[in-house]
Amino acid sequence: MPNTSDQDKQQQWINTVSLAIEHEDLTPVSQLFNTLHASDCAHLIESTPPKERPQIWELLSADLRAEVLTHLNDEVRSILLEGMDHKELANAASQIEADDMADLLQDMSYSQTQQVLQSMDELNRQQVEEILSYPEDSAGGLMNTDVIEIRSDIDLDVVLRYLRMLGTLPEGTDTLMVVDRDKTFLGILPITTLLTQAPDSCVEEVMEKECDVISAEMEDTEVANLFESRDLISAPVLNMRGKLLGRITIDDVVDVIRDDADHSLLGRAGLDEEEDMFAPVGVSVRRRTVWLGINLAPAFLASWVIGQFEATLQQIIALAVLMPIVASMGGIAGGQTLTLVIRGIALNQISESNTRWLIAKESAVGVLNGMLWAIVVGMISWLWFNDGKLGLVIAAAMTINLIIAALSGVVIPVLQKRMGIDPALAGYVVLTTVTDVVGFLSFLGLATLFLL
Repeated sequence: MPNTSDQDKQQQWINTVSLAIEHEDLTPVSQLFNTLHASDCAHLIESTPPKERPQIWELLSADLRAEVLTHLNDEVRSILLEGMDHKELANAASQIEADDMADLLQDMSYSQTQQVLQSMDELNRQQVEEILSYPEDSAGGLMNTDVIEIRSDIDLDVVLRYLRMLGTLPEGTDTLMVVDRDKTFLGILPITTLLTQAPDSCVEEVMEKECDVISAEMEDTEVANLFESRDLISAPVLNMRGKLLGRITIDDVVDVIRDDADHSLLGRAGLDEEEDMFAPVGVSVRRRTVWLGINLAPAFLASWVIGQFEATLQQIIALAVLMPIVASMGGIAGGQTLTLVIRGIALNQISESNTRWLIAKESAVGVLNGMLWAIVVGMISWLWFNDGKLGLVIAAAMTINLIIAALSGVVIPVLQKRMGIDPALAGYVVLTTVTDVVGFLSFLGLATLFLL
């Protein structure tokens, strides 16, 4: 997250753009863009209503547009790409890295994609097509093919002369890839080793043969976990035959981590992490109404359970007052467990071998929390309505619901994962249904048995 000063600056930039549009004088915005990084320009565009975006976009230079496109979210980028001609797209393709270009192509129309590919030279086109051959959420779709390859049978002095001849290094280069003539991966030569070892040393003598490598088919979340656990800055990507395809750098992994975080947060509300905050009303309504409809069925189920105890509610009005407490506490308790389990699944910490232990542990947590808060809520209810039996009933219902909530928080995401369902998206809907139904059923059922 940006620090306070960064947030203040971003607010000032947004205000500058808004005032400039309001006064129909975009000169300050043009001057502002000349001083900002491409990512900041992208942030400003995303923070502007859709009608004003074309005006702002026209203020960017052709060179800056290419870099800005790589920082925009998919939805905003797709809209801007539609208004670009093939010359602009070709210019963008010539300025950005192959992995970023592959991302852009996936947001273009078929005709635009073909035009851009035809405008690229043979080498760049092959690199982009190689990336596009892998799923977007895989290491192959994430990798950058711009790597420096060297042989193992040469001296470090030769490597240094080769680098000087190149004149520049690919961004984020911390290691050189050692391969044979068939591009079979042999190891890595860290830049630090190259600079600190004797120039007449052979690459084979000082290179690292044992290093972390990534399969092109590995999921991007697994790649992120590997980078986090091994403190990697970059890692080579290999195909099934051990051939070097490219590399993944830490900046690519940061994007994956951010996207996963957005997915987990927005998925709870049924929203896409790439959704444009300033999308037209009709588009937003269409997207959100689907999720509202999905949530309507569980709501009716909970209401149906309440309806089965209509006679009880008519005789004891206090039950209607206390019902939300039982359901709310169950939902919160279950949500805590569910969040932890979803995180554990994302980090590959949960397997069949430890699921039973986790269920037992969360059951114990549910029992203890249930007993604790059952006593608190029961005492408050007793004092509030001057009815000891009512306090005991809500205490018992609270205990039951918190235990079930804790169990559901573990079982629901694990089962959804096995069924190929994203627990971050669907877990909270199911959990809420369970805690509401169990909470109302236990509370009203016990009240019917013991209070009437």
